[in-house]
Amino acid sequence: MKGNVLIIGSGGREHALALRISQSSSVGNVFCLPGNPGTENFSTNISLDNSDYNSIYSFCQSEKIDLVVIGPEQPLVEGLSDFLREKKINVFGPSSLAAQIEASKSFAKNIMKEANVPTAEYKEFYRNDYQSALEYLKKSNYPIVIKADGLAAGKGVTICEHFQKAKETVDDIFVSNVFGQSGDKVVIEEFLFGEEASLFAITDGKDFITLPPAQDHKRIGDGDTGKNTGGMGSYAPTPLLDTNSILEIEQKIIEPTLQMLNEKGYPFVGCLYAGLIITKDGPKVIEFNCRFGDPETQVVLPLLDGDFLELLYSASTGQLNKNAVKYNGGSAVCVVAASSGYPDSYQKGFEILGLDNVDPEIIIYHAGTVKKENKIFTNGGRVLGVTAVLKNNDILEAQKKAYDALSKICFDGIYYRTDIADRVRKYLNYKK
Repeated sequence: MKGNVLIIGSGGREHALALRISQSSSVGNVFCLPGNPGTENFSTNISLDNSDYNSIYSFCQSEKIDLVVIGPEQPLVEGLSDFLREKKINVFGPSSLAAQIEASKSFAKNIMKEANVPTAEYKEFYRNDYQSALEYLKKSNYPIVIKADGLAAGKGVTICEHFQKAKETVDDIFVSNVFGQSGDKVVIEEFLFGEEASLFAITDGKDFITLPPAQDHKRIGDGDTGKNTGGMGSYAPTPLLDTNSILEIEQKIIEPTLQMLNEKGYPFVGCLYAGLIITKDGPKVIEFNCRFGDPETQVVLPLLDGDFLELLYSASTGQLNKNAVKYNGGSAVCVVAASSGYPDSYQKGFEILGLDNVDPEIIIYHAGTVKKENKIFTNGGRVLGVTAVLKNNDILEAQKKAYDALSKICFDGIYYRTDIADRVRKYLNYKK
């Protein structure tokens, strides 16, 4: 039987999900709500308000949708998956309660503490604890990490090198209210030293499999400098995690976390994304997300052989098919082309030139784009994810191909990091 799929979201992650699902042997029709100019090449984009749950349900009924895949965190946290499940629609994505693993840093930390999952030491402070937070920071060791408790589009985490920066950060969150309600509480954590990696666990709430490990590049500037962003590039698989370390992460982090969520009464069905740091004491959790990462999804999914749709569908129905996909031995590098000024204010509406000049083997994921009169224009902070995929595991060759492709694309104010995947040289003991 061919299955019809509805994907919720409009970014590069959703482009990657839609592309990989459209290649599955069990797929029927693929719809994206709202999708973007990239997804319309192999799926049907739908103009519906994703907060209008009844219209989404009506669409699922009329198009005989067999599976809804929810890309971004916001609809998950707001309960779209709960609504559709109550209407007997299969959904890949956790309930709003389980999605608190991302929506509330303190919720996640408390789950980890109870499950004995290795993570940074921490303390929570509410907005009315402003003075107590400052007193705590005066006595703290630096650097230290301050996180807005709620969702902040990947920008709610600040690493503070000294007390003055920490005070400014607390003032921004509690006094200037830069994150609104998401900043009603902060989590102050010890700074962990080590290298970061991302690991996706696909789970039906009990069983799970992990996908090839990736590494994201969060900071806006080369050398991991400047502000945090939603992600400026990624590559997979990262040699930072070998088979043994992945097994350790599965046993000490993924398994106990899923078990604790189950015990609490909100089993996690979907993609549990573990943002990890590999310290001298072993892997620890920096944060969990309740969905696929962006831009890691763009490099992980092309490295899977098998039926990706079958994997997601089996997870959504509580009968995970752990043999649906396997790593194909390849490698991928994604470099994000962003608008000048991102992650702060930036301009939109510039025509993107050169897309037709790029080698067809390069995947250009659309993230912040819009189509007008058959031309593509910028429409967001992160605009494109230019991605090279190789059949063999050679990250540095994939890196070269990605940057070669990016050199052929231009728009006013284009900005990108020039060092995505450079750290592979260190991990593999290469010499520059």
